[in-house]
Amino acid sequence: MAMLRVFLTVLTLISSALPARAAEMVDLLLVLAADVSRSVDHPKFQLQRDGYAAAITDPRVINAIMSGANRKIAVCFVEWSGAGAQKIVIDWTLIDGLEAARKFSDSLVEAPRSFADRTSISGAIDFSMQMLARAPFEAPRRTIDVSGDGTHNSGRGLLAAREDALAQGVTINGLVILSDKPLPWNPEHTNPPGGLARYFQDNVIGGPGAFVTVAEGFKSFGQALISKLIAEIASSPPPATTGLAAHP
Repeated sequence: MAMLRVFLTVLTLISSALPARAAEMVDLLLVLAADVSRSVDHPKFQLQRDGYAAAITDPRVINAIMSGANRKIAVCFVEWSGAGAQKIVIDWTLIDGLEAARKFSDSLVEAPRSFADRTSISGAIDFSMQMLARAPFEAPRRTIDVSGDGTHNSGRGLLAAREDALAQGVTINGLVILSDKPLPWNPEHTNPPGGLARYFQDNVIGGPGAFVTVAEGFKSFGQALISKLIAEIASSPPPATTGLAAHP
């Protein structure tokens, strides 16, 4: 027993002296933060979820991933609603080609909806920052991709959450989903003065190259998301002809 204790002690000392294994390097850490507040009814939710599942496997998105220096990115998918209502739907996943993208897509299609509460964009940003802090990968760029169809109305101040994220070098992009009809009980939630895209520009996005993508409705969400993912992965400003509003 004495010899065993000595052996274990020596093994522990050797292990502690070894350098920690470096985290795998990828080109981008991307948090996809999807709004599932109560203004997103079931048909809208399904269109949004299907849009994400299809976009990640689109050949143009795969080509953008493979064009990077490391030829891979890491992605996680979270859903958010009111303050304290955030959930990891798919944890950090390495996407290094079509096969990995398909597995991510299949998992996303099968996952149930998380919430149907109020709209805490600050909660979405704060939770996404926690996800970035625990990512098992390293990347030169870290981006939070916030999709939403309404204004912030729950949780701590949105501007404070944004500034805290920007102070750590994180870029926040927005995907705005326009609504054809204002909510009967709160019309300015989905249709604020100046428009929802302007609201996201002024209150949500920030960081190097930050931009807002506009989906004219949930049915056009998938195509808008593909354009947005390509711009994020390639780290290039979106073309003005696609309906994307660059951050001023």
